[in-house]
Amino acid sequence: MKKRIIAVNSNCYHGYSIEQAVAGIRAAGFKYIELTATKGWTEHVFPDQSFKRLLEVQDLLDRNGLIPFAMSGHTNLMDTARIGDFVNNIRLAHFFGSEYIVSSIGEAHLKDNAVASNEVVAEHIKGLVEYLEKYDMKLVLEVHGDHGTGKILKDIVELVGSPRVLINYDTANAIFYGDVNVPEDFSACIDRIGYVHLKDKAGGHKEWNFPALGKGYVEFPKLFRMMDERGNLSPYSIEIEFTQAGAKDLAEIDQAVMDSAAYLRAQGFEF
Repeated sequence: MKKRIIAVNSNCYHGYSIEQAVAGIRAAGFKYIELTATKGWTEHVFPDQSFKRLLEVQDLLDRNGLIPFAMSGHTNLMDTARIGDFVNNIRLAHFFGSEYIVSSIGEAHLKDNAVASNEVVAEHIKGLVEYLEKYDMKLVLEVHGDHGTGKILKDIVELVGSPRVLINYDTANAIFYGDVNVPEDFSACIDRIGYVHLKDKAGGHKEWNFPALGKGYVEFPKLFRMMDERGNLSPYSIEIEFTQAGAKDLAEIDQAVMDSAAYLRAQGFEF
């Protein structure tokens, strides 16, 4: 059996509560969760929630045996006006004991109010390293938007030059945003990958269609072999975003999470 952290991103339950997400993830047999704190999209936890509410979520996770080892805190890291917000996300991730914080370079679901070159954004990220060191955390930059390939993010990660800043390779975003051959792009940046969003892709390259694992055309077995051959034991986190219309109901999400679990077990993973 293949041993590594296998998690589910609570963003799979976009439009539903963290309580519903936890119930579905636990029922599928997972032990790890990536909490989502993405402004204007999925705010299952967020820095402006009350301390009482954050404690309630912490207790919920404890009762259900789910470890919040990572948090999605997508923020525009090109925008100096948003850097303070991201520092708050780092602190929130630390509150939950997370080892990883995920962010795209630009906003995930809001309009970017600023853009910057790779060199400038690398300087912004360098300024975050002191917080990552203070809280013993890794920042993993997501393949997303205008930074939709591993090769682009590899350049930024190497400009930052810190072992605490790596790539979160989103396997479907590389198709949807980057329009690349995923195995080739994945291989080109694999030494800088520190986290992987396992997200499948169906339909046209520019079609918002991200089904349960194994229901699309992402070549996961090939990617798994590459990671094993390179000895890269970075965590995998499942993300399912369905079609533009979203899941039709909670039962569809729960089933997709179950189906993804079954797919990974068939690939030899245990969790």
